Amino acid sequence: MTRTLAARIESWPIAGRFAISRGARTEAQVIVAEITEGPYVGRGECVPYPRYGESVASVAAEIAGMQARINNGLQRFELQSLMRPGAARNAIDCALWDLDAKRADIRVWELAGLPDPQPVTTAYTLSLDTPEEMAKAAEASAHRPLLKVKLGAPSGDAQRIRAVRKGAPDSELIVDANEGWTPKNLESNLAACAKAGVKLIEQPLPAAADGLLKSVDRTVPICADESVHIRAGLASLKDRYDAVNIKLDKTGGLTEALELIEEAERLGFLVMVGCMVGTSLAMAPAMLLAGRARWVDLDGPLLLARDRPDGLKYEGSTVHSPERKLWG
Repeated sequence: MTRTLAARIESWPIAGRFAISRGARTEAQVIVAEITEGPYVGRGECVPYPRYGESVASVAAEIAGMQARINNGLQRFELQSLMRPGAARNAIDCALWDLDAKRADIRVWELAGLPDPQPVTTAYTLSLDTPEEMAKAAEASAHRPLLKVKLGAPSGDAQRIRAVRKGAPDSELIVDANEGWTPKNLESNLAACAKAGVKLIEQPLPAAADGLLKSVDRTVPICADESVHIRAGLASLKDRYDAVNIKLDKTGGLTEALELIEEAERLGFLVMVGCMVGTSLAMAPAMLLAGRARWVDLDGPLLLARDRPDGLKYEGSTVHSPERKLWG
């Protein structure tokens, strides 16, 4: 039966403003890939990310370029060698998983040979701002058990993490510097995080300059984000990172993400499952990994002004597995 591939660009307003060390935005632009075969439609969502050389236009073009191969019955395992890791492959890979599960009339985790995803606690992200504003945001979110704190400004991060800890004294804290720290402020910022009781620090230095982490006393575990995308090269990060953040838009889909988490566990890394800012359709495949992670950060829909119909069910910071109407 003939398959067809279609993609559309969508814009989803963010509730307020989302800010990290590289800039701020007020909407999330995503691309949805749909693969149709007879009565079945498989869907996957990706978020193009300029940090990795992607734009909405370039990712949409990559997806469109796979039309002929999809028409000819391309399978997931073939996709891995035909497309580079990244957002475009993620959307197609997840759409193929969804389609195959629907055709087989089973849930996608059964197709993957995995147990049913159980509810997990997700982090909730506090955007980078002044210490005063971040303290207010922390107070408003102090009921949440896990907060992810965006840092990475040229100065003042020690004051920011102190303010957040004061505003949310009982929450577990993760810090994400998004490559924003430097050799000059690294140790002082690490010390401020340790003093605030931070449990994990994501990507403090640029990926191309993270060799300094080999010689730093890591009293708080340090997590690779921008420094890790796929299995290749993962072992070489053991001397500078304690954990890895697995995101499907980096791995290029669920297929590689499942292999990456196996390799990370084998090498003894702690695991975090993360996301870009997108809708529940982008989060749903990552729920297959969430139960194996020490930290889960699948709060994309919580940061939007609205989510998709039939989106993931969030009860506070608890997120549940996807219903069939959404994905898988």
